Amino acid sequence: MVEINRIMMGEEEVEDGRSLRTDSTVVETDIHYPTNNALIWDCIKTSHRLLKKLEESGEIRKVRNYQKQAKKNLFRINNTKKKEKRTELFEKQLKLLRSSINQVQKVVEGVIPGVDLTVISMVEELKGLLPKMEKVYDISLRHEIKGEEVPVGEKIFSIYEGHTDLIVKGAREVVFGHEVNLTTGRSNLILDCEIVDGNPKDSVLYEGVLERVRNDYGITPRDMVTDGGYASIRNQGKAKEYGIVNIIFNKIVGSLKNLVTSANMETRLKKWRSGMEAVISNVKRGFSLFRCDWKGREYFDAKVLWSVIAYNIRVMTGFMLEKLMAQPQ
Repeated sequence: MVEINRIMMGEEEVEDGRSLRTDSTVVETDIHYPTNNALIWDCIKTSHRLLKKLEESGEIRKVRNYQKQAKKNLFRINNTKKKEKRTELFEKQLKLLRSSINQVQKVVEGVIPGVDLTVISMVEELKGLLPKMEKVYDISLRHEIKGEEVPVGEKIFSIYEGHTDLIVKGAREVVFGHEVNLTTGRSNLILDCEIVDGNPKDSVLYEGVLERVRNDYGITPRDMVTDGGYASIRNQGKAKEYGIVNIIFNKIVGSLKNLVTSANMETRLKKWRSGMEAVISNVKRGFSLFRCDWKGREYFDAKVLWSVIAYNIRVMTGFMLEKLMAQPQ
């Protein structure tokens, strides 16, 4: 992405990088809503599916099937409101989960896969599943039985997409996926894309944008405008150190004041910043990026980055067509 942008900024002069705007959005991972009840069921049904395949291959003897009772408990928990009854049902469900964990543990320790690649693959999958099952058991026991508030950092939101983060943006409802921070110039080219781990405040992402733009393109912007989530005295000071002249946060509180050459410049840059919402919408709608159905963190990142590259190519194509049309025939 950076190399393509450099060409367009250099040879084609599509972008000079003098003005930057940045904003963040959330791309969801392809998971169901992660209740403890649903996660326990995922563990039991997935472990049985893998064990059943090993049984059919002849590598292990008949496995115990805990799915029938677990599914009944799943529906009962979902339809029970009384706390005491839910706790009783969770105790039963956790016993089934513990039995499933023990069964997987015995198989993982006892099976010698040999040279059959299918068997090797299933055993490795079970080995990877085992710590997730233990984690789901621990979290559910602490929260549903002991009544503890489990910190977000200790939770797991999917046994399939374990990299998923819980994202809270302001007063809006929670989203499960990853925060993506995008930065554009005047041309609407996306110059920087950061896929963030965890759920940090936007203000934490501000300096990283300045550093990457300087390192990747060798430029120092004249203008930097963001929404109020990035505002802080520290970030303003860092922007000044980078040599930025117009440092604008759309909403500011307390003693912080925007640094601008004129009131007119501030108004123009604030209006321009609002167009960042259109860029984000264009990327997400045009390339189905509201929810990523590619599996695993590596492929999640690839989907986001390829979508950004495709969006940039579309912007560049529009610029080149406009340039060709303007040439005398």
